[in-house]
Amino acid sequence: MEREINITKKADEFLQIFKKGEEFTQELLKENEKLRFRLAQLEDAIERSGDEAKIKLYEDRIKTTEEELNSLKERYRQVEEENKDFAVKYIEVEEENNNLANLYVASYQLHSTLDFNEVLRIVLEIVINLIGAEKFAVLLIEEKTNELVPVATEGMSIANVPKVKFGEGIIGTVAKEGESYFSEHIHNRSNGSEEEPIVGIPLKIKEHVIGVIAIYSLLAQKEKFSNIDYELFNLLAGHAATAIFSSRLYTQSERKLTTIQSFLDLLKEKPRR
Repeated sequence: MEREINITKKADEFLQIFKKGEEFTQELLKENEKLRFRLAQLEDAIERSGDEAKIKLYEDRIKTTEEELNSLKERYRQVEEENKDFAVKYIEVEEENNNLANLYVASYQLHSTLDFNEVLRIVLEIVINLIGAEKFAVLLIEEKTNELVPVATEGMSIANVPKVKFGEGIIGTVAKEGESYFSEHIHNRSNGSEEEPIVGIPLKIKEHVIGVIAIYSLLAQKEKFSNIDYELFNLLAGHAATAIFSSRLYTQSERKLTTIQSFLDLLKEKPRR
């Protein structure tokens, strides 16, 4: 809702800028009419005056014209600046619209299946396409051992991503505190190690953390994160966490149901004679 309000606000600003441009055009037409009228007055006065008076009138005419020209130049500069500002805001609105569309598609994909492996695959694709990550891993908390265990990776082997104790290291701290981590050297580092990710995003359902997305390096064309990227991190983390948790729970339930059904079928079988 807040994002929609921001987009509406920017659209209103665009209309205001457009209206100012229209008003400026009208004012230019009025100023032109005044200049033509003033010119006619000066020409008429020149015809009725002597040489000295003509020179004085010419000087006044030149001075007045220069002042009005400078005024028009200044106003033109202001309108030009407003147009540049409008162009920047238009690009921002277009970018936010594209991100909203991408996020909607991503959210729909995440919640379109209850297959755990399929959800993980979708999460990997989203982090690559929306965030621009090259090497990263998805780790989930194993309640029995109180460790974060890698369940999916991109650009690296899952065997090379170590398990992390809850509360230890960057990943463990992100899981414990539920706050995102961004390295201070994120813009200068092209590669991270499996021990020190450049970004850590908690997968949270309300205040409950179920895992962490650890990013170790970005794609070559991704030089830095924008403000929109940080918003996408927060929104995506919530959607991904919900989808992963639901699909994992469903998969576990299905396995238990299958086991129980097999046991019941075994009990129903007649003993052999």
